[in-house]
Amino acid sequence: MMTSTPLNNSAPLSRDVGVIGLVGLAHMISHFSQLLLAPLFPWLKVEFNVSYTELGFLMTIFFVVSCVVQTASGFVVDRFGPRPILFAGLGMLGLSALGYSISTSYSMLAGFAVLAGIGNGVFHPVDYTLINRKVSPSRLGHAYSVHGITGSLGWSLAPVLLVSLTLAFSWRTALLVAALLAFSVLAVLVMNRRQLALPVVLPLKDATAVEGRLEFLKIPAVWMCFTFFFVNALGLSAIQAFAPEAARRLHDVPLALVAMCLTVYMLGNACGMLTGGFLASNPARCERIVGLGFGSAALISVTLAVGSFYSPIVVPVLFALMGFCSGLAAPSRDLLVKRSTPDNASGRVYGVVYSGLDIGQAISPLFFGVMMDHGNFRGVLLGLALVQGVLIVSALSVGRVRRTSIAPTPLLV
Repeated sequence: MMTSTPLNNSAPLSRDVGVIGLVGLAHMISHFSQLLLAPLFPWLKVEFNVSYTELGFLMTIFFVVSCVVQTASGFVVDRFGPRPILFAGLGMLGLSALGYSISTSYSMLAGFAVLAGIGNGVFHPVDYTLINRKVSPSRLGHAYSVHGITGSLGWSLAPVLLVSLTLAFSWRTALLVAALLAFSVLAVLVMNRRQLALPVVLPLKDATAVEGRLEFLKIPAVWMCFTFFFVNALGLSAIQAFAPEAARRLHDVPLALVAMCLTVYMLGNACGMLTGGFLASNPARCERIVGLGFGSAALISVTLAVGSFYSPIVVPVLFALMGFCSGLAAPSRDLLVKRSTPDNASGRVYGVVYSGLDIGQAISPLFFGVMMDHGNFRGVLLGLALVQGVLIVSALSVGRVRRTSIAPTPLLV
């Protein structure tokens, strides 16, 4: 039986930087594409004479499709390698943005939302397969940090770019530029495709191996990781949609400051990820860093829920600190997942694990939205603190599970 040799034991710095940069650039477009429609809802509502509920359903379509594809794409990545799947995903995101820009009916928007969900669903299995197998172990913390930062930058870029272009020209022009951006990134990756080449590793049936392509589902760490990202998505969705408004109602914060809360949270999150990348360079510290980061974020959420502030400016400051603390834990969190994942099943594992994000984002409004409708604003923030506390327990459980291997053989395609 042949075994795979890790590809990242002695990679030069230049190669690691190239891989991290290319993967991060693609990840930025993935997050950017998740917010193509939401900032344009006021214009789309008028253009297509639809309700906000109908517009919101477009996002439901996107995330449900992305969830299904993300789970399935892990198998495809393990079978055919991450590079062609990455190129296909970026191409679909570009085509969906182009399709949005020429849509003449709500049904056309829904159809292109399906295409966008398919394209978005491939990124986590692709990204983490490339990072885990091509980047040197000593630089994995930095790789996870950059990966998270680029995702946050994609979320931050979409509203600014799309709304600005819509105000200056039209929403169709804004989406056309978004399509050009996706295709431009695809062109950059194609030109640097050699840096993304990776041999495919297939499992062999063996007495010492976990048999069958679905047997990885019996690994306890897979489901612990899935649970972790599901809970993480519950908290992220609450922060993006409800927490700023809940804080405004509790502390009489002016609307101008409320609008800053999510922006400063994302900026703080990016700074925390950058710092956390250096801390994650020592794997022995991962559990403690995760506990510190999410524990501090939970305390800040409790403070927002029950505190009394001398000035409303304290609220966005606390959101920035909460973002930093959550970001601090992110690279160590990803390293814990990596340590629990068989090298030759990374696509399948990350496909299942990260589908928890899509599911969590789809159902979070069912919990926090009901609280908001009933005026339980303090409950929203306390619920967020509870979610962040559960993340500590979940991440520590992932870190303590024994890693299970699947016997591989390399196949170049």
